Amino acid sequence: MKNWSVNEEKLKQYPEEYTIWRLESLVNFGLDGVKLKESELRRYWRKLKIDPFKRRFLNSLLNV
Repeated sequence: MKNWSVNEEKLKQYPEEYTIWRLESLVNFGLDGVKLKESELRRYWRKLKIDPFKRRFLNSLLNV
C-alpha cells in the first residue's frame, strides 16, 4: 500500500492510531497483496470507519 497524503513515520509514533488508519486504508482502498490479521480486525472493529457494504461483508465473515 502506498500513501502519499499521510506522514506514516509521524503516525507510527502512535501505534493504536497507526493500526486503525492502516486497517481502514487497506479495507477501503485495496489490499495490494497484503493480508489482514483477523485478530487486528476483531480488536479494532468498533473503531474502524469503513465502507458500509465492506463492513457488512467482513461482519459476515468474522461473525462479530
